[in-house]
Amino acid sequence: MKTNFNKIIIGIVLLGLVLSACTKDFTEVNSDPNSTPSAKPHQLMAPALVGIMGYNQLRNRNFNNELMQVTVDMGDGEGKVFRYDYRSTWADYLYNGWFLEMTNIKDMLRIAKDTPTLNKSYQGIALIMQSWVYSLLTDTYGNVPYFYSNQAKDSANYEPTFDSQKDIYLDIFKKLEEANTLLNGGPAIVGSSDPVYNGDVTKWRRFGNSLYLRLLIRLSGKAEVADQCIAKIKEIIETKASTYPKISRNEESAILRWTGVGPYVSPLMTVREQDFRAPSMASFFIDNLTAWNDPRINIPTYGTGTPTKTNRWAIAPASGAFVGIPSGYTPGQYTSKKASFYSITNNTNTGPTLMNDPLTGQILNLAEVDFMCAEAVVKGWVSGSAKNYYDSGALHSIRLWLPNWPDTSTKIYNITDYLTAADIDFNEAGTAEEKMEQIHLQKYYALFLCDMQQWFEYRRTGHPNLPKGPGLRNGGVMPARMTYPVSVQSTNPTNYKKAVEAQGQDLISTQVWWQKP
Repeated sequence: MKTNFNKIIIGIVLLGLVLSACTKDFTEVNSDPNSTPSAKPHQLMAPALVGIMGYNQLRNRNFNNELMQVTVDMGDGEGKVFRYDYRSTWADYLYNGWFLEMTNIKDMLRIAKDTPTLNKSYQGIALIMQSWVYSLLTDTYGNVPYFYSNQAKDSANYEPTFDSQKDIYLDIFKKLEEANTLLNGGPAIVGSSDPVYNGDVTKWRRFGNSLYLRLLIRLSGKAEVADQCIAKIKEIIETKASTYPKISRNEESAILRWTGVGPYVSPLMTVREQDFRAPSMASFFIDNLTAWNDPRINIPTYGTGTPTKTNRWAIAPASGAFVGIPSGYTPGQYTSKKASFYSITNNTNTGPTLMNDPLTGQILNLAEVDFMCAEAVVKGWVSGSAKNYYDSGALHSIRLWLPNWPDTSTKIYNITDYLTAADIDFNEAGTAEEKMEQIHLQKYYALFLCDMQQWFEYRRTGHPNLPKGPGLRNGGVMPARMTYPVSVQSTNPTNYKKAVEAQGQDLISTQVWWQKP
């Protein structure tokens, strides 16, 4: 009996030792790094970037491109975006998605600040990411929660106040200034955590300052902050250019280059192929490219009309000719589509297409920087040659997609030849308005696939001159914003009402602060 009792005691002790060994560090090993204090910035960075780009690219495809006459999702039913027929359900996807990813970005910044062993580079990058996403939110909706957003987990603040767009922008500028300082000689980060720059901190700094320039120019027409913005624009482009390095090569463009290997698979691959093919090309988008003999599409004179490796924009012609559909047409006017986005190269599943092309993850590219500088020269904010910036923007936009352009067999040897042959060389004798139209028409193509930037820029400038179809709703006026999600009205009713009172009715026709005179 005594022997059996001793065996039981020994067994209990051994079991305790085993359990102790099994549970040692169990919490650390088996915890989700995205939801616990043990997460590291590099664990949060890539998932946030991939998530944000998923929202951006899908709404670029079915919202921005429809508004901005890149595509026409033909049909005579209700809710066709190309007719400015806006459904309230459009609001939820971006609003909820962007704020969801903001939690990861803010956690990334907090952990980088609170952990002495981590470096300041992650802080700078997190500030840039935060500024980028908040700018998308406020430019899409207007006043949004900013200073007190994403605090439900830590502060139990489930009903954050909405901040004015002016206050949001001015604080973003502070964050981008701080990021520029933090990334000046900042230490290396984990390259595998960075699908945009593979850990190159200097390129992140260039992106941050280029984003700063984009947002300063967006506010430059607002009288109460114009002087402040123009002075900083001059510093970034001219007087303190070395202090604010910008994107200066296509290789420095901010692009999440999809590899096709999880998790870096383009979100466009989640679209069914038949749905991806479905929208027709809008006449405005395709007619210009055809008239210019643009190398980014497979102009019939370059070949057979079948997509080839030179056709990076993967556009398929109808019957050997590129013919688009006029946007905003009256219901019943057209019954069959014409040119459409093509999703398979040479009728095989090999090679890049617009569904899987590495370059579809556009955030901010060199050509956009060139055209921003051209605008600054025309408006007299900085010295220099607007023509040189314009030519560079056109060249860099083409070479982003076709690095080896020009193919001299086409009798085009440089960008000057191309612009002259296309009759779109810069008109230095034109009026300021004519120059702006030229610059922003080329910028429109440089912003192809870049989230909602074409729409934002049109709202700011009125360029390019988009034709107005007879079937347009909303009085034929381009929507000025998305409405707030219905869920916000029920979960944060008090602050929703205050936001509407401050900004104006929750309608697509209500202009955001920087649009108003």
